Amino acid sequence: MTQQPENAGAEPESGEGEPKERTVADFLLRNPDFFQRHPELLETLEMPERWSGDGVVDMQRYLLDRRSTEIDELRNCAQEVIETSRSNMSTQTRTHAAVLALLATTDLDDLGRIIVDDLPFLLDVDVVAVGFEPQTPPDPAFVSHHLRSLPEGTVDAVLGVDQEVGLFRNMNDDGTLFGSGAGLVRSAAVVRLRPLLGPPCGAFCLGSRSSVFHPGQGTELISFLARVVEAMVQARADTSP
Repeated sequence: MTQQPENAGAEPESGEGEPKERTVADFLLRNPDFFQRHPELLETLEMPERWSGDGVVDMQRYLLDRRSTEIDELRNCAQEVIETSRSNMSTQTRTHAAVLALLATTDLDDLGRIIVDDLPFLLDVDVVAVGFEPQTPPDPAFVSHHLRSLPEGTVDAVLGVDQEVGLFRNMNDDGTLFGSGAGLVRSAAVVRLRPLLGPPCGAFCLGSRSSVFHPGQGTELISFLARVVEAMVQARADTSP
Protein backbone atom coordinates (compact mmCIF):
# COMPACT_ATOMS: atom_id res chain seq x y z
CA MET A 1 0.00 0.00 0.00
CA THR A 2 1.45 3.25 -1.11
CA GLN A 3 1.77 5.81 1.67
CA GLN A 4 0.31 9.25 0.89
CA PRO A 5 2.43 12.31 1.58
CA GLU A 6 1.61 14.03 4.85
CA ASN A 7 0.43 17.17 3.05
CA ALA A 8 -1.88 15.35 0.60
CA GLY A 9 -5.21 17.18 0.23
CA ALA A 10 -3.83 20.37 1.75
CA GLU A 11 -4.28 23.63 -0.12
CA PRO A 12 -1.16 24.53 -2.12
CA GLU A 13 0.82 27.57 -1.21
CA SER A 14 0.83 30.29 -3.88
CA GLY A 15 4.44 31.02 -3.11
CA GLU A 16 6.79 31.55 -0.27
CA GLY A 17 5.38 34.05 2.17
CA GLU A 18 2.01 34.26 0.31
CA PRO A 19 -1.32 33.42 2.04
CA LYS A 20 -3.20 30.18 1.37
CA GLU A 21 -6.35 30.23 -0.74
CA ARG A 22 -8.47 29.56 2.34
CA THR A 23 -6.91 32.55 4.05
CA VAL A 24 -7.75 34.77 1.05
CA ALA A 25 -11.27 33.39 0.91
CA ASP A 26 -11.81 33.98 4.63
CA PHE A 27 -10.52 37.54 4.25
CA LEU A 28 -12.94 38.26 1.40
CA LEU A 29 -15.82 36.80 3.41
CA ARG A 30 -14.97 39.13 6.27
CA ASN A 31 -14.62 42.09 3.86
CA PRO A 32 -17.42 41.80 1.29
CA ASP A 33 -16.82 45.39 0.10
CA PHE A 34 -13.15 44.79 -0.68
CA PHE A 35 -13.57 44.99 -4.49
CA GLN A 36 -15.78 48.05 -4.18
CA ARG A 37 -12.87 49.75 -2.46
CA HIS A 38 -10.33 48.33 -4.93
CA PRO A 39 -12.18 47.94 -8.27
CA GLU A 40 -8.91 48.17 -10.22
CA LEU A 41 -8.03 44.64 -9.02
CA LEU A 42 -10.98 43.16 -10.89
CA GLU A 43 -9.28 43.94 -14.18
CA THR A 44 -6.41 41.56 -13.36
CA LEU A 45 -8.54 38.60 -12.22
CA GLU A 46 -9.52 35.60 -14.35
CA MET A 47 -13.24 35.05 -14.00
CA PRO A 48 -15.25 31.90 -14.83
CA GLU A 49 -17.63 32.28 -17.73
CA ARG A 50 -20.81 32.03 -15.68
CA TRP A 51 -22.11 31.48 -12.17
CA SER A 52 -25.48 29.99 -11.36
CA GLY A 53 -27.58 30.07 -8.25
CA ASP A 54 -29.46 32.62 -6.25
CA GLY A 55 -27.70 35.64 -4.83
CA VAL A 56 -24.60 35.23 -7.01
CA VAL A 57 -23.14 38.29 -8.72
CA ASP A 58 -22.16 37.83 -12.35
CA MET A 59 -18.60 39.16 -12.15
CA GLN A 60 -18.07 38.78 -15.88
CA ARG A 61 -21.05 41.04 -16.55
CA TYR A 62 -19.69 43.50 -13.99
CA LEU A 63 -16.35 43.65 -15.77
CA LEU A 64 -17.98 44.04 -19.18
CA ASP A 65 -20.19 46.86 -17.90
CA ARG A 66 -17.17 48.54 -16.33
CA ARG A 67 -15.20 48.30 -19.57
CA SER A 68 -18.17 49.59 -21.55
CA THR A 69 -18.43 52.57 -19.21
CA GLU A 70 -14.74 53.35 -19.68
CA ILE A 71 -15.12 53.16 -23.47
CA ASP A 72 -18.11 55.51 -23.34
CA GLU A 73 -16.14 57.96 -21.20
CA LEU A 74 -13.22 57.88 -23.64
CA ARG A 75 -15.59 58.36 -26.57
CA ASN A 76 -17.24 61.35 -24.88
CA CYS A 77 -13.85 62.84 -24.07
CA ALA A 78 -12.70 62.45 -27.67
CA GLN A 79 -15.93 64.03 -28.93
CA GLU A 80 -15.43 67.01 -26.62
CA VAL A 81 -11.89 67.49 -27.93
CA ILE A 82 -13.14 67.34 -31.54
CA GLU A 83 -15.95 69.82 -30.88
CA THR A 84 -13.63 72.17 -29.00
CA SER A 85 -11.09 72.06 -31.82
CA ARG A 86 -13.79 72.70 -34.40
CA SER A 87 -15.13 75.63 -32.34
CA ASN A 88 -11.64 77.09 -31.93
CA MET A 89 -10.99 76.85 -35.66
CA SER A 90 -14.32 78.56 -36.39
CA THR A 91 -13.57 81.34 -33.90
CA GLN A 92 -10.11 81.84 -35.36
CA THR A 93 -11.50 82.04 -38.90
CA ARG A 94 -14.12 84.58 -37.82
CA THR A 95 -11.49 86.66 -36.03
CA HIS A 96 -9.31 86.74 -39.15
CA ALA A 97 -12.29 87.87 -41.25
CA ALA A 98 -13.06 90.63 -38.74
CA VAL A 99 -9.45 91.87 -38.80
CA LEU A 100 -9.45 92.01 -42.59
CA ALA A 101 -12.69 94.03 -42.52
CA LEU A 102 -11.18 96.50 -40.05
CA LEU A 103 -8.01 96.90 -42.12
CA ALA A 104 -10.08 97.76 -45.21
CA THR A 105 -11.65 100.85 -43.60
CA THR A 106 -10.72 104.32 -44.84
CA ASP A 107 -11.61 106.68 -41.98
CA LEU A 108 -12.90 106.73 -38.41
CA ASP A 109 -16.55 106.84 -39.42
CA ASP A 110 -16.10 103.90 -41.77
CA LEU A 111 -14.24 102.00 -39.03
CA GLY A 112 -17.07 102.64 -36.58
CA ARG A 113 -19.65 101.46 -39.08
CA ILE A 114 -17.77 98.20 -39.68
CA ILE A 115 -17.48 97.62 -35.93
CA VAL A 116 -21.15 98.23 -35.22
CA ASP A 117 -22.78 96.82 -38.36
CA ASP A 118 -20.44 94.14 -39.73
CA LEU A 119 -18.54 92.65 -36.78
CA PRO A 120 -21.67 91.15 -35.16
CA PHE A 121 -22.24 89.09 -38.31
CA LEU A 122 -18.57 88.21 -38.77
CA LEU A 123 -18.11 87.18 -35.14
CA ASP A 124 -21.51 85.50 -34.73
CA VAL A 125 -22.61 87.71 -31.83
CA ASP A 126 -25.57 90.05 -31.44
CA VAL A 127 -23.98 93.37 -30.51
CA VAL A 128 -20.51 94.91 -30.84
CA ALA A 129 -19.73 98.30 -29.35
CA VAL A 130 -16.68 100.49 -28.81
CA GLY A 131 -16.67 103.42 -26.44
CA PHE A 132 -14.18 105.84 -24.88
CA GLU A 133 -14.15 107.83 -21.68
CA PRO A 134 -13.86 111.62 -22.08
CA GLN A 135 -10.54 113.43 -22.27
CA THR A 136 -9.67 116.81 -20.82
CA PRO A 137 -9.87 118.64 -23.13
CA PRO A 138 -12.04 116.35 -25.28
CA ASP A 139 -10.50 115.01 -28.47
CA PRO A 140 -12.98 115.41 -31.35
CA ALA A 141 -11.26 112.58 -33.20
CA PHE A 142 -12.76 110.10 -30.74
CA VAL A 143 -16.27 111.45 -31.19
CA SER A 144 -18.16 109.50 -33.82
CA HIS A 145 -21.69 108.40 -34.59
CA HIS A 146 -20.56 104.81 -34.05
CA LEU A 147 -18.19 105.30 -31.09
CA ARG A 148 -19.89 105.54 -27.72
CA SER A 149 -19.03 108.11 -25.08
CA LEU A 150 -18.55 106.37 -21.74
CA PRO A 151 -18.85 108.13 -18.37
CA GLU A 152 -15.52 108.59 -16.63
CA GLY A 153 -14.53 105.53 -14.60
CA THR A 154 -16.82 103.15 -16.51
CA VAL A 155 -14.07 100.77 -17.68
CA ASP A 156 -12.54 100.39 -14.22
CA ALA A 157 -15.99 99.87 -12.74
CA VAL A 158 -16.80 97.08 -15.20
CA LEU A 159 -13.42 95.33 -15.35
CA GLY A 160 -11.66 96.33 -12.17
CA VAL A 161 -8.60 98.55 -12.01
CA ASP A 162 -6.06 95.79 -12.80
CA GLN A 163 -8.05 93.71 -15.30
CA GLU A 164 -7.77 93.93 -19.08
CA VAL A 165 -10.51 91.45 -20.06
CA GLY A 166 -13.82 90.55 -18.47
CA LEU A 167 -16.10 87.64 -19.40
CA PHE A 168 -19.64 87.83 -18.07
CA ARG A 169 -22.11 84.94 -18.14
CA ASN A 170 -24.90 87.32 -17.13
CA MET A 171 -24.39 90.93 -18.17
CA ASN A 172 -26.77 93.54 -16.79
CA ASP A 173 -26.09 96.61 -18.92
CA ASP A 174 -28.24 99.70 -18.60
CA GLY A 175 -27.15 100.89 -22.03
CA THR A 176 -23.86 102.42 -20.93
CA LEU A 177 -21.79 99.86 -22.87
CA PHE A 178 -24.12 98.54 -25.56
CA GLY A 179 -26.51 101.45 -26.02
CA SER A 180 -29.82 100.48 -27.59
CA GLY A 181 -28.56 96.90 -28.04
CA ALA A 182 -28.28 96.31 -24.29
CA GLY A 183 -31.60 94.46 -24.19
CA LEU A 184 -30.22 91.81 -26.52
CA VAL A 185 -27.20 91.06 -24.37
CA ARG A 186 -27.16 88.13 -21.98
CA SER A 187 -23.45 87.25 -21.92
CA ALA A 188 -20.62 89.58 -22.82
CA ALA A 189 -16.88 90.06 -23.27
CA VAL A 190 -15.37 93.44 -22.43
CA VAL A 191 -11.76 94.34 -23.23
CA ARG A 192 -9.96 97.47 -22.11
CA LEU A 193 -8.68 99.72 -24.92
CA ARG A 194 -5.60 101.87 -24.49
CA PRO A 195 -4.83 103.92 -27.63
CA LEU A 196 -1.11 104.27 -28.31
CA LEU A 197 -1.03 107.99 -27.62
CA GLY A 198 -2.46 107.57 -24.13
CA PRO A 199 -5.96 108.53 -22.96
CA PRO A 200 -8.81 108.21 -23.46
CA CYS A 201 -9.40 104.78 -21.93
CA GLY A 202 -11.99 102.75 -23.79
CA ALA A 203 -13.76 99.41 -24.04
CA PHE A 204 -14.32 96.90 -26.83
CA CYS A 205 -17.55 95.04 -26.06
CA LEU A 206 -19.05 91.88 -27.55
CA GLY A 207 -22.55 90.87 -26.50
CA SER A 208 -24.66 87.77 -27.18
CA ARG A 209 -28.21 86.81 -26.34
CA SER A 210 -27.00 83.27 -25.54
CA SER A 211 -24.37 81.97 -23.11
CA VAL A 212 -21.47 82.41 -25.52
CA PHE A 213 -19.17 84.08 -22.99
CA HIS A 214 -18.38 82.80 -19.51
CA PRO A 215 -15.57 83.06 -16.95
CA GLY A 216 -12.73 80.61 -17.57
CA GLN A 217 -13.05 80.87 -21.34
CA GLY A 218 -9.91 81.56 -23.37
CA THR A 219 -9.44 85.24 -24.16
CA GLU A 220 -6.46 85.22 -26.56
CA LEU A 221 -8.44 85.84 -29.76
CA ILE A 222 -10.74 88.39 -28.12
CA SER A 223 -7.72 90.28 -26.77
CA PHE A 224 -5.99 90.12 -30.16
CA LEU A 225 -9.04 91.54 -31.93
CA ALA A 226 -9.29 94.31 -29.31
CA ARG A 227 -5.66 95.25 -29.93
CA VAL A 228 -6.41 95.52 -33.66
CA VAL A 229 -9.46 97.71 -32.95
CA GLU A 230 -7.33 99.82 -30.62
CA ALA A 231 -4.65 100.39 -33.25
CA MET A 232 -7.15 101.02 -36.03
CA VAL A 233 -9.09 103.59 -34.00
CA GLN A 234 -5.85 105.42 -33.29
CA ALA A 235 -4.72 105.24 -36.93
CA ARG A 236 -8.04 106.42 -38.33
CA ALA A 237 -8.33 109.18 -35.73
CA ASP A 238 -4.90 110.47 -36.71
CA THR A 239 -5.97 110.74 -40.36
CA SER A 240 -9.38 112.30 -39.69
CA PRO A 241 -9.80 115.94 -40.76
